[in-house]
Amino acid sequence: MKDLIARSRRLGADPRNTNYAGGNTSAVGLAADPVTGGDVEVLWVKGSGGDLGTLTEAGLAVLRLDRLRALTGVYPGVEREDEMVAAFDYCLHGRGGAAPSIDTAMHGLVEAAHVDHLHPDAGIALATAADGPALTKECFGDRVLWVPWRRPGFQLGLDIAAVHRANPQAIGVILGGHGITAWGATSDECEANSLEIIRTATEFLAARGRPEPFGPVVHPPLPLEERRSRAAELMPVLRGLASSDRPQVGHFTDTDVVLDFVSRAALEDLAARGTSCPDHFLRTKVRPLVLTSSSVEEQFAAYRAEYAAYYERHATPDSPAMRGADPAIVLVPGVGMFSFGADKQTARVAGEFYVNAINVMRGAESVSTYAPIPESEKFRIEYWALEEAKLARRPAPRPLASRVAFVTGGGSGIGRAIALRLASEGACVVVADRATDAAAAVAAEIGTSDKAVAVTVDVTSEAAIKAAFAEAVLAFGGVDLVVNNAGLSISKPLLETTVDDWDLQHDVMARGSFLVAREAARVMIDQGTGGDIVYIASKNAVFAGPNNVAYGATKADQAHQVRLLAAELGEHGIRVNGVNPDGVVRGSGIFASGWGAQRAAVYGVPESELGAFYAQRTILKREVLPSHVANAVFALVGGELSHTTGLHVPVDAGVAAAFLR
Repeated sequence: MKDLIARSRRLGADPRNTNYAGGNTSAVGLAADPVTGGDVEVLWVKGSGGDLGTLTEAGLAVLRLDRLRALTGVYPGVEREDEMVAAFDYCLHGRGGAAPSIDTAMHGLVEAAHVDHLHPDAGIALATAADGPALTKECFGDRVLWVPWRRPGFQLGLDIAAVHRANPQAIGVILGGHGITAWGATSDECEANSLEIIRTATEFLAARGRPEPFGPVVHPPLPLEERRSRAAELMPVLRGLASSDRPQVGHFTDTDVVLDFVSRAALEDLAARGTSCPDHFLRTKVRPLVLTSSSVEEQFAAYRAEYAAYYERHATPDSPAMRGADPAIVLVPGVGMFSFGADKQTARVAGEFYVNAINVMRGAESVSTYAPIPESEKFRIEYWALEEAKLARRPAPRPLASRVAFVTGGGSGIGRAIALRLASEGACVVVADRATDAAAAVAAEIGTSDKAVAVTVDVTSEAAIKAAFAEAVLAFGGVDLVVNNAGLSISKPLLETTVDDWDLQHDVMARGSFLVAREAARVMIDQGTGGDIVYIASKNAVFAGPNNVAYGATKADQAHQVRLLAAELGEHGIRVNGVNPDGVVRGSGIFASGWGAQRAAVYGVPESELGAFYAQRTILKREVLPSHVANAVFALVGGELSHTTGLHVPVDAGVAAAFLR
């Protein structure tokens, strides 16, 4: 088993061998039977879901080999082969482990100790070539044989097993329209055979293939800066249109592979043929949307109509309901590829799969004609009852799933707490802060770039804010939830407050909030899906504290921006609300930067006791922490207050002088 996991990880780590979460591997060996105490032959096989490159023991299904192979005696035929998946449960060895996948039969019925099933681009290129059988023979002789397309399942396992028995010289097969399968007596031999098939196919395509199989360049890529600017303009519009059925997160790709494909004369023809490998089109849909010069909205409407017609052409009374007609992949000549999914990882992986599909099309077109499996077969897999059951097993999405949050001042204190809380509720988070390292640390604390990214921004700069939102849009597709949290404070009596003190605080908080809200509104209006803007104001927006004129005035400015923008942006479905905290001492960047010492001096208490002092003057006698402010932000944006806008939520443990009237 350890050899199997090591082999799987090596194969899965190289995208030339297989795509993310694609393929499966297996090994046969002896394990103790806890009932008899003797040894029994078992099959360890990668289970449903998961990724070869990160496979662990928990990702393996373990089955009694004798019982699995005995299923051939009760197999009811190809028309009822789906029933065999449930029968796998009766072959399990012990409890736990992953659920057996549809490919389990391929591994258990082939009489080899080790089997690999992979989706290498070079192998699928041969598998999708119009004259694939002849090319396979030319490439491999009788060392690798052709198996015609069949939907994955028990019958395909029987087909491959029959080829293996009849051809002892063979090391594997090319599966028409699908991928490759290899075998071996040992783990090392099986891995070597898999790599030999991939290497031989790659070398064959390189030597035999014609140059420029996609035809001449007709849409040259825009220069980098212009291309990224155009992508940032387009992305919110595309994301909004691609979210007609359900909210989506976006991903942008402009790698050389993508730019070359979208620049070529064959783009529209090849894109219309769609992808072939089941792993590909289950994530990319049967075909992408190629944007031309006509109306974006009209082209999305036409795509949705075409997809609905595809569903109607092939649906039967037993088919699952149509899941949605929005494209997962949008190709824009001169710009690149936009991919969409329920979360960032899904959107990114969809794009990666379409890159695999481009490579497959290039290989097939270089030696033959790209001929993917028929549309009807794609439908049989996309709307397969077994796929529907797999989707139904997914956990319920978290409240902020598919939403993108942009938090200013997110590198420390209250902003950090808000960023962490929103991420924990499922949001993708853009941590915006002028302190690059601090923003990066919080983003890393949240997780990978699929979960959070850091952007450097000075909120007093229009250009910096525009650039930061462009980064956010290209990272996640748009912005749905903006928290105006960046701030600072200088505590001085009126006569000691300088113009610079006044300007600095108003530039960061009043002006900065206005600039951020304005750019956020532009993105949200382009998306057309509404949104939330939350201001972290202060009880000082209402409460007249001593030696605090500049800070209190700018917080009052922010508080009224909430009301003004709520009134103006409501027609776009954008809600604007605020949070009014009391002084947050522990964990606060503002207090740690000198404000705490200044306020402690004003009240005549040691700085170390300032939090307790603030707590004692409240009705509840409780200190306010960054997490309490984050809780209020989530309460406003989490979905339960969908009809609330223009509201300020006090988070001050009860300061009577700051009660809102």
